[in-house]
Parts: sequence; C-alpha cells; structure tokens
Amino acid sequence: VTWVDCLAGEKELGKGIFMRGNHNRARRAQKTPRNLPLGVPFDFPAFVLNKITIKAFNTTVYHAQLSKRIRKVQHYDPFFYPLDVVHHWNRVYGKRGFFQYQCVVPFEGGYEAMKEILLRISRSNEASFVTVFKKFGNISSPGILSFPRPGLTLALDFANNGERTLRLFNELDRIVRDNGGAVYPAKDARMSAEDFQAYFPQWQEFTQYIDPKFSSSFWRRVTTPISSTPAATLITG
Repeated sequence: VTWVDCLAGEKELGKGIFMRGNHNRARRAQKTPRNLPLGVPFDFPAFVLNKITIKAFNTTVYHAQLSKRIRKVQHYDPFFYPLDVVHHWNRVYGKRGFFQYQCVVPFEGGYEAMKEILLRISRSNEASFVTVFKKFGNISSPGILSFPRPGLTLALDFANNGERTLRLFNELDRIVRDNGGAVYPAKDARMSAEDFQAYFPQWQEFTQYIDPKFSSSFWRRVTTPISSTPAATLITG
C-alpha cells in the first residue's frame, strides 16, 4: 500500500510513503488497540479543505516519515483502517460531504495511466485529502460484477465542490475507460450506464440472479439502454 501526495508537481509525481505488511503466524501480535478519545466534534467549514491546506498536510506527513524506516509487529486494525482512530473523521469534509473515487487499470499501460490521472488531478483545482495506491494480484475474480482484477488501483477522497469536482471525475473516467479499466461501483454515486456497461461487459449475465421483487436506483440507472441515454446527462447521487 502506498500513500501518495496527489498534489506533487510533475517533477515529484508519485511522491509518497510505502507500507507493506505480512500476516503474522507467530502469535505474538499486539493486543487489540484501545479506542483513542480522538474525534472531530463538528462539521468543518467548507473552506478548510483546499489545495493550500491539503498540500501543507501532505508535506508534513511526507517529511515526518522521510527519514524513518519502521519494522514492527502491529495489530491489523490500525494497519488496514488508520482513519478509524479518529471518530467522525468524515466531518472534516463539512456538511457537503465528500466523494471517494476508486479506479483500477490493467498492468499493461497501467503506470502511464496512473501518471496521467495524477497529473490531471495536480493540474486541477481539486485536491484529494487521502490518496492510496495499491496493486491487485494476478488472480482473476470469478465474480461477474467483481471490481478487483489484475492491475493497479487508486483510491482518492475529494471534498464535494459540486460541478467542479464532477467535471474532474468525468476526465478521470475517460482515462480509465481508454485504458481498459473500471471505476468501483460500490463507492460511486454518478456512474453512467455507458461507463458501467464498459467496465463490466458481463453485466447482463447477472440479471438472471436478481430477485424480481428487489430493485435499486443504481441498478436502474446503470442498466438503462445506452441508445436512450442522453450523452449530456449528468447524474449525481
């Protein structure tokens, strides 16, 4: 897992902190960590998270770890879920909330695609407060609508700045599609039918497993026949 400074310029593109963990079978792992009394007591004003404050945060985090190389036994909770140490951390994004954008691209051409995505974010007026880069293994999932697949995946958290944020996502969608990748539907509130059907070409096979008494607005939206979906429609969740 790699934490990435998505605001690093072209000369430092991909700058980040690498973390790796192996399951411990020696039965000497730490006890379950205690819940720390840390929390965000109220919704932050919308102006708090911006390119300047996020860049300052990223720089502080990066230089704090720059000279450290840590090897230790750790409980899985803080390794997999570091944000959960702070209760109600989502309040940092204010009352408008935030979007999480996660995509995956195949290994072939993947690094070039990730470079283009990071460059596009760096040049935009948007900034991801949390950016995590991972590598999916080579074992293909048998799931018809499974998101994980062999390749590189990037997860980003953006404050909800309305149309400005959505325009950036549209640009990222194009990069992902052009490189044969996919966006994670479980973390998406705006995916179009055209994109969904490109990301998951076997989606029609899944219809035979659907309970006819169950329906969702997401499924109705992404399975709309493409020919009847206006190209300019912008759907938000």
